[in-house]
Amino acid sequence: MSRASQTALAALARFNDAHPWSHNDAYAAVVLHHARRVRAAGGTEALDVGCGTGNLVRRLADVFPAVTGIERDVPTAELARRTTADLANVSILTQPFDEFHGSRYDLITFVAVLHHLPLEATLEKVRELLRPGGRLVVVGVSREAPADLPWSIASMILNPIVGIAKSPRGSQAIPTHMTAPTAMAAESFEQIALAAKRILPGARIGRSLFWRYRLSWTAPGPR
Repeated sequence: MSRASQTALAALARFNDAHPWSHNDAYAAVVLHHARRVRAAGGTEALDVGCGTGNLVRRLADVFPAVTGIERDVPTAELARRTTADLANVSILTQPFDEFHGSRYDLITFVAVLHHLPLEATLEKVRELLRPGGRLVVVGVSREAPADLPWSIASMILNPIVGIAKSPRGSQAIPTHMTAPTAMAAESFEQIALAAKRILPGARIGRSLFWRYRLSWTAPGPR
């Protein structure tokens, strides 16, 4: 990479840092669209895995009579409890997903979380936890590969535009709901797609903007 390219990328990074916004929040409408369809079909219980500070849990609580959030990071889970303390239909649990033994759910969501967990074992557990007719919704992060380049370029162009629209005056402070622990993804999009289609036959998965992919799957059987 040339020095000019490095300088331009560094300047872009500084600009993005000064106008922070949540890529995950950009997909809240997608998750809620699925949630409302599940609720309209009679679903009553939702599970948000890796719920972070509870931002999505609050929105799901407007849709479902009962919402459970799981967050293994203790300080983050405590913050989620505080931010959802006014919601009687919300429960926040502090434990790893692989140790979770709850009831079965009508909706299970993972937003920028699946790459923190063992991929195949997690998908298999989701298959067990979903009720017949229940739905899995993933907004995920994958390891970048050459096939992702067009999406990455588009995201690099759009990211500062959205940042300036959301925070025109700029801010050096990271929003509270963006403070949950992060991790690099180990699997590529192709690896995730292959695993999902093998473990969850009929799963729908596709690349999307802002370094994310979307995956959804409906458990077989009548509700």
